[in-house]
Amino acid sequence: MSRPSDYDDGTGGGGSARVEAPELGFAGWLRWFWRQLTSMRVALILLLLLAVAAIPGSLVPQRSADPNGVIQYEQDHPELFPILAAFPIQAFDVYGSVWFSAIYLLLFISLVGCVLPRILHHWRAWRGRPPKTPARLQRMAGYAEVRVSNPTASDEEREVFAARAVDEAAAILKKLRYRVEVQRVSRRGTPEVSVSAERGYLRETGNLIFHISLLGVLISVALGGALTFNGQKVLVEGETLVNQLIDYDTVNSGRSFDTASLEPFSLRLNSLDVTYMTPDDGNVSAIGQVKDYTANMTLIETDGEESAHTIRVNHPLRVHGSPVYLIANGYAPLLTIRNAEGTVVYSEAMPFIPQDTNMTSLGVVKVPYGIEDASGEKTQLGLRGFFYPTKADLETGAYTSNYPDLENPVLTLDVFTGDLGIDGGIPQSVYALDTSKMEQLTGRAVDEESLELTPGDTVDLPNGLGTISFEAAPRYASFDVMRNPAQEWVLVFALLALGGLLWSLFVPRRRMWVKAVPNSDGVVLQYAALARGDDPALARAVEELRDQHRERL
Repeated sequence: MSRPSDYDDGTGGGGSARVEAPELGFAGWLRWFWRQLTSMRVALILLLLLAVAAIPGSLVPQRSADPNGVIQYEQDHPELFPILAAFPIQAFDVYGSVWFSAIYLLLFISLVGCVLPRILHHWRAWRGRPPKTPARLQRMAGYAEVRVSNPTASDEEREVFAARAVDEAAAILKKLRYRVEVQRVSRRGTPEVSVSAERGYLRETGNLIFHISLLGVLISVALGGALTFNGQKVLVEGETLVNQLIDYDTVNSGRSFDTASLEPFSLRLNSLDVTYMTPDDGNVSAIGQVKDYTANMTLIETDGEESAHTIRVNHPLRVHGSPVYLIANGYAPLLTIRNAEGTVVYSEAMPFIPQDTNMTSLGVVKVPYGIEDASGEKTQLGLRGFFYPTKADLETGAYTSNYPDLENPVLTLDVFTGDLGIDGGIPQSVYALDTSKMEQLTGRAVDEESLELTPGDTVDLPNGLGTISFEAAPRYASFDVMRNPAQEWVLVFALLALGGLLWSLFVPRRRMWVKAVPNSDGVVLQYAALARGDDPALARAVEELRDQHRERL
């Protein structure tokens, strides 16, 4: 078939001008960008990007959570550190970086722009009327038809019966919590009466609750991150924690947290009681496993009033709105070190870190001053060793612990002298010993026996450095004091989001119609329904409505 002479295939070669879209202009591009940003697809993409953007925060130390780790990273990677720390990478401050904040803010704006119009639309739909009954219900799902024959009835009687049938159907649908409206029309001179019913608006309500709650979670997390406080403190039995910034071992706080807002109180660890599984418990293979930890505490208020409390695992003590958690425990051997003249240069209970379930523990002791070596020069002293609550011998000749309680406690120590590396201005962990600039005096590496002590023992340090005494082995406990004013709101909004999501999943959105059409033989009753989304029970619902309607008629 030949084409017209003015046909244009889009190349501009024909007789007609090429159709081109009008320029959007600045306002048009802004409108396009806003529509893209507030679409659900972009919101899901931003949510995924936020999860991916949080990954670098777990790969490198963060200034807010581990400032000493950042300093150590700078020392270990002097060439890579300036690149990662520079703008805009900000790898050591991921959660406060420009790019992470931009994703967070865009996600918040996207959700707000998506939710607000939907709330307005839902409100209008909620107050609106059910839709008009379609002319051809045969196209709808679950269509059913019932013919009521009565050739002797008059036209008026048929119309009255049709109206009564529709009223009965409306009554049934109202009991089923449908919004109903009876409609009367005339098609080609034939009067039709029908009832239009709709339900399932709570599905959209649940959907909106989910999205509004998600906004609440974002706001609560942002406020909590800015106002949070987290302090950790290790207490040996008999020591006291003061709720002030200077007394904590480590502190993590938000950018907007006011340290002056810390409530003044003190907590003293009187004792840490640990109960273990015994043969009387009926499980021989579980002997030595921990049954419970109980920290017996004394709360001291500012007016001097004292009160006794206990803290257990997953049972924190709540003081002035701050929960205090028991997070770790172990042994802290109490050591006293004297120099060659007999002067005490160190006397402290040092926490040792457990290495297994039987509390074989590794620890470090640092003595930065007061020790003279054989030449009379001042030197720093470091000791590293293991504490065995119940010592047992291995076939290799090494020691281990075969029970976590103090049945046969033994402490072994290796001695180092030299530079501890604490004078360089770089913070060090008290649980690690840098021996790169030190000389080892005892231990397998130098073929000298390590120092071995039991509680009450005093032994000489090598090279006439003095003596060391093992006084006792008290327990220690590590506590975490938290303060997050938005923590409860995060939980509330998370539960609301879960409830809204379940609500939206299990509430079907349906429309149902019952139409009565008089004809020359009687009245034709038509039933049909339409679902928004997948509704496998829709056909059965139409069938049940038809059966109930038939019984009522």
